Amino acid sequence: MRIAFLGTPDFAVPSLQMLIDKGHELALFTNPDRPKGRKGELTPPPTKVLAQKYDIPVYQFEKIRCEEGVAALKEFAPELMVTAAFGQILSAENLAIPKYGCINVHGSLLPKLRGAAPIQWSIINGDKVTGVTTMLTDVGLDTGDILLMRETPIGENETAGELFDRLAVMGAELLDETIQELLAGKLNPVPQDHDAATKCGMIKKEMGRLDFSMTAQQIHDKVRGMNPWPAAFTTVDGADVKIWETRKTGEKCGGTPGLCVTADPKKGIFVQTADELIEITEIQFSGAKRMSAKAAVLGHPLEGKVFGE
Repeated sequence: MRIAFLGTPDFAVPSLQMLIDKGHELALFTNPDRPKGRKGELTPPPTKVLAQKYDIPVYQFEKIRCEEGVAALKEFAPELMVTAAFGQILSAENLAIPKYGCINVHGSLLPKLRGAAPIQWSIINGDKVTGVTTMLTDVGLDTGDILLMRETPIGENETAGELFDRLAVMGAELLDETIQELLAGKLNPVPQDHDAATKCGMIKKEMGRLDFSMTAQQIHDKVRGMNPWPAAFTTVDGADVKIWETRKTGEKCGGTPGLCVTADPKKGIFVQTADELIEITEIQFSGAKRMSAKAAVLGHPLEGKVFGE
């Protein structure tokens, strides 16, 4: 099948690779190269890197709704469009081009968590189950009819990065199944229950700040949801400290939230929350590498200090 693939970040790569492996005739439409790193060097999107490896034509637009974007799609004349973490809203003119419409691969169980960062928010919100959905793209934000869904439990200590990788692969598998069902004429699109929809916005760096007056579960979920980006953080002695990994202890506590009650190279770092002690197992001080908490306390006396002040 002749498919225009619209996708940009790592989440889209397994879906693009699957379409390549299945022998579809492809063109990639993605965002422009962006400055990255301290030197600000222009870096291509991960999907572009993959497409160039297979000599797949690549088109890059800030807004594919622009006249040039519409013209490029029409010139390629796809039978089907596929979007996966594309990061742009398509116009009715875009969507009218392919014979079979546009299939979107989304990292949540729609209509829950429509928007830009469903994987991170599923963990931050403390969800126990999530999944992937294929849907018919319309002009709204993740509002189209549902095609297929597949769910998966979220591990108690699973990070957003780990879940991201799992759902990217699941999404590719579900996309393959969806296209097979489409070609067989077996798809039955189901309208979403818009009254049950929830939305999630983009993750911003400041959102990683921890509030130790929250429960240990809420803190643990936020640390996992912010890993690998932007990383949860707190303040110690006026300097920001990244918290990469935590563990719930179940040990009830009282007193000042954020108080570090134990910081020992043999025992680790334990901090008071609203309801129980939470263990910080991996930490990163400014200008230093990530390290285990037990190693970190050798050069940083923390016991008795209040995190967040």
